[in-house]
Amino acid sequence: MQGKVWKFGDNIDTDIIIAARYLNTSDESILASHLMEDARADFIKEIHKGDIIVGGENFGCGSSREHAPVAIKAAGISAVIAKSYARIFYRNAFNTGLPILEIKEVDSINEGDNLEINLQEGIIKNLTQKTQYTFTPIPPFMLELLKSGGLIPYAKNQKGK
Repeated sequence: MQGKVWKFGDNIDTDIIIAARYLNTSDESILASHLMEDARADFIKEIHKGDIIVGGENFGCGSSREHAPVAIKAAGISAVIAKSYARIFYRNAFNTGLPILEIKEVDSINEGDNLEINLQEGIIKNLTQKTQYTFTPIPPFMLELLKSGGLIPYAKNQKGK
């Protein structure tokens, strides 16, 4: 994965990721079209497929809705990197097939930096700054969920075995 960084701060809650007024749909394209709009009105117009969101502490706090990671993934964001995540968001992200990575050095990553992520090696390369970070290893089962595209595709695949 490789993409441009879009930076957000601490305690980005699920209402910032996708506002509650859009929760009357499960249409992924509609959810994606409103991603982060209360934080940055034109965010969806600025991002490109493969871009990366970088947050601070407690990313995804708030309600337990799966709409938040669904909207992020559907918008084409390839991964989220943060210092820490709300536990329910962490699980919902993997259940929907969205890679999320934990590193403590997010403060040294700048908006606009170009990052390259290698999930298998556990490495994030900042191509702009020519630096490298290691992230907290992803448990093997969670990697399987990501490879499958989320929990539902994983379960369907297991059923056929």
